[in-house]
Amino acid sequence: MKTHFVIIGLLAGIICCPTLVNAQSEVGHFAPGVLGIRDFVMPEPGWYGALYSYKYSTTQLNDAEGNEINSITINPGPGPGTTLDLSVDVNVGVLAPTIMWVSNWKILGAHYGAFISPSFSNTSVGASLSIYTGSGRSTDEKQFGAGDLYIEPLWLTWTKEHFDAAFAYGFYAPVGKYNTETFTLPAAGGSITAENADNIGLGFWTHQLQAASAWYPWSDRRMEVATAFTYEIHGNKKDYDLTPGQNLSFNWGISQYLPLRRDQMLLLEIGPAGYDTWQVTNDSGDDALNPPTKDGVHAIGGQLGLTQVKWNAALNFHYFYEFSAKDRFRGSSIGLNFAIKLLTKKEEK
Repeated sequence: MKTHFVIIGLLAGIICCPTLVNAQSEVGHFAPGVLGIRDFVMPEPGWYGALYSYKYSTTQLNDAEGNEINSITINPGPGPGTTLDLSVDVNVGVLAPTIMWVSNWKILGAHYGAFISPSFSNTSVGASLSIYTGSGRSTDEKQFGAGDLYIEPLWLTWTKEHFDAAFAYGFYAPVGKYNTETFTLPAAGGSITAENADNIGLGFWTHQLQAASAWYPWSDRRMEVATAFTYEIHGNKKDYDLTPGQNLSFNWGISQYLPLRRDQMLLLEIGPAGYDTWQVTNDSGDDALNPPTKDGVHAIGGQLGLTQVKWNAALNFHYFYEFSAKDRFRGSSIGLNFAIKLLTKKEEK
C-alpha cells in the first residue's frame, strides 16, 4: 500500500561559522526513512486507512565535511563571539494517521488517487537542531501536538503485468506549532533569533514532486524491486529572510513475500532498503549561511512485516541506519506502520 508519511521532515543545518547573524541552514519536510518498500505505487481502487509511527534518534551532528561537531561559535556582532560545547541527544517521535482514496478514474491511462495525512509529534528534528546549534540549548520534548499537514491531490499510477510507474504532486502546509524568540548575547556583542524549543512545525511551505517505479519479476508480484525520486521546492521560512534550498531524495528497496500458511492468506514480507538525500540548490536570503553549505545523508536498512491478504491489511516494521551525513544530524530510525482497506469502490456505491 502506498502512503506518504507526512512526518515533520528531517530539517537540519549547521550554525558554526566564525560570524553568524540569525543564519539558518535547512532541509525539507520529506522523510525518506518512513515509507515502506511497497508504498510508492497505489493499491487497487478503494478507501484505505493507515497509522504510521516513527522514531528518530541521534547523538551526532556533522559539519559540511561529514565530521562530528563538538562545539559551536556564535558571533552575531562585532564582539569576540561565544563558544558553546555541543552535546547532542535528540529523540523525535511522530504519529501520522492517513486516509487514502484510489478511484476507478483514469487520467492519461493511469489510475487516479489522493490522500491526506496530518502528523502529531513531540518535536521536529529541524527544530531540535536549530535550538542546539542556534543558541546552545537543549530541546523540550515533553509536549506533543499537531505538526505540519501533507496533502496529495494528484497521484497517478500506470499498471502493467510486471511493472508499475507512479507520479505524484503534493504539498506541506505549515500548520504545526512554530515560533521564534530573540536572545541577547553580551559577550558576543549582539543578539540572535532562534526557533522556540517546543516547536513542532517547520515554518515554511513545501511543494513535492515524486516519480516512482516498481518491477515484478513474477506476475504474482511476490517480489518487488522499487525505486523512487522525490523533489522538494520550499517557500520562505517564517520570521527569517531565508528560503531553504531544494532537495532530492532517492529511495530503493527489494520486497519479498513468503507464505506462512498453505492457503497463502498470511504472508511474511522481508527485504533490504535504503535512501539518499541531497540538497541540490543553496539556501537563499540574507539569513542563509555564507559561504553556503549543502546537506546530504545516506542510509541503509530493511523491512520486516506481515500481510493478511483476505483483510487487505499490512503491518510492517523497518529500521534505517545513517552511515554518512553532511551538514546535518546523523542517526537512526525505526518505524511501525499499519494499513488496511476500509471500503471497496463497489461497497462505496
